Amino acid sequence: MKKDKKFYLDLYNASSIGFSVVFSILIGGGIGLWIDKKFDTSHHWAFFIFLIMGIVAGFENMYRGIKKYKDENNDKKT
Repeated sequence: MKKDKKFYLDLYNASSIGFSVVFSILIGGGIGLWIDKKFDTSHHWAFFIFLIMGIVAGFENMYRGIKKYKDENNDKKT
């Protein structure tokens, strides 16, 4: 029973980290597209800037999530 609980908790942590990466990228790209359409730019500069910002934010979330997961598991072992 405890193994099942740990498995599902680990699955939840992994999926939440994955979703945070994907949603950060989508939100960044969406904001960039919205700005490009709002100001009718011909060179989609805002899309690329905000997409890169979304990618950076997504990987930062992934790093923090993995670090938090490692810290929690190290605390439980000691």
